[in-house]
Amino acid sequence: MFTPRSYPPLPREHTLAQLPPESTTNAQDQISHILSTTPLNRLVILDDDPTGTQTCHNIPVLTTWDTATLIAEFQRTPPPPGFFILTNSRAHPPLSAKPLIQTICENVAQAATTTNQTVNIVLRSDSTLRGHFPLEIDVAESVFGAADAWVLAPFFFQGGRFTIDDVHYVSEGEQLVPAGTTQFAQDATFGYRSSSLRDYVLEKAPGRGRAERVVSVSIGDLRIGGPGAVYEKLMSVPRGGVVVVNAVAESDMCVFVVGLLMAEAEGRHYLYRTSASFVSARLGISSIPPKTAEDLGLPSLRQTGGLIIAGSYVSKTTAQLRALTDRRGPTGQLAIIEMEVEELIVASPESMLRSVEEVVRETERNLRSGKDTLVMTSRRLITGDDELSSLAIGSKVADALVGVLRGVEVRPRYIIAKGGITSSDAATKGLNIKRAMVVGQAAPGVPLWRCDEPTSRHQGVPFVVFPGNVGGESTLCELVEAWS
Repeated sequence: MFTPRSYPPLPREHTLAQLPPESTTNAQDQISHILSTTPLNRLVILDDDPTGTQTCHNIPVLTTWDTATLIAEFQRTPPPPGFFILTNSRAHPPLSAKPLIQTICENVAQAATTTNQTVNIVLRSDSTLRGHFPLEIDVAESVFGAADAWVLAPFFFQGGRFTIDDVHYVSEGEQLVPAGTTQFAQDATFGYRSSSLRDYVLEKAPGRGRAERVVSVSIGDLRIGGPGAVYEKLMSVPRGGVVVVNAVAESDMCVFVVGLLMAEAEGRHYLYRTSASFVSARLGISSIPPKTAEDLGLPSLRQTGGLIIAGSYVSKTTAQLRALTDRRGPTGQLAIIEMEVEELIVASPESMLRSVEEVVRETERNLRSGKDTLVMTSRRLITGDDELSSLAIGSKVADALVGVLRGVEVRPRYIIAKGGITSSDAATKGLNIKRAMVVGQAAPGVPLWRCDEPTSRHQGVPFVVFPGNVGGESTLCELVEAWS
């Protein structure tokens, strides 16, 4: 029986201070040079919820994937170095996630062939290791052929996710907590026990996790050996192996990507299971400051209130909602509407519709008066007896929130959707977004989209995809205050 190794929490500042100094190589410039001078494959990022755009800007995200739409995207001029496809597969059980990813990959392959292009696939997923692994990679290989290796890179600086000595950590206060001991590892649907990424592969994909098939790119490789050491490691990976990427700074990921691009130029083909940090580095996108209300052209004279929709249940979201309601609720600056989950679960379709309509009317009254309005689910997490029933409960609650967004006709000042699945449903079902541009970030690690399609609802309104597990307790409140 598989038993993962255990690791103690580490003091964050002391641990990071003991590492070799960051590389002085300007890897970002090297990436830009390679991308502009080398005919590399287009990058297609299959994002299992909308939060993977959290380190990018000026890049498109599609929420539909029919072949005609993909062909049109490949034919755009000037061609972007890549684009996102929002699959939302993390909201699906394995039985429906598998055919979903299969269809998307087949359509991407057909569109690429039709437009005479070649692609690399990134399966962007959660930086705390939740999601359909290895299912999605297996499906991608069935369509695009076996890769030379899988690249596993969950490092995400803005979210405080670091990988050191192959152990993945989540920054909590002054400590680095092994991922396998965090609340994220207890996820009702995607739980796991391993903090070591080597153990994680062995736990989730036993055939790939044998020691001789896993190669680590260490922080020493990145900071002392540089891109050349990364290249040598990648070229030495046994076919069908797994590459574990250690990183604690964005410069680490950039150094890795330079070595990776060198290996790709030699014809190596990899499939990527990563967080957002890898995506922006591989696309050559440098970080920019979060967008302000002035940047977005929000009028200083308030006409309508902003709308915040919250459905995530991770403890960080609950703490952020508490900070928002405690600071702005008593002053009358924020209207708070809570939808009771226990009632939604047992409600008939007719009763659900009446509840949603009532919330819509109250929300519209608040927005017209210029008041920011929070529509949130009650905070007690209710799960089913197994993964499938838990997903079904989450889906019904999400449908109620989407129903509110779909029913609101008053144009909000902005829209914030809190939680990955909530954001996905808000974008696709609530706002009818088919293609949006990632404008940048509303706060570090918090994606900001804009959709100007005439078929979308509330066209041009800033749409914030706020991950459930990103930011400090006051981040959401600070964003609402800044944009108000």
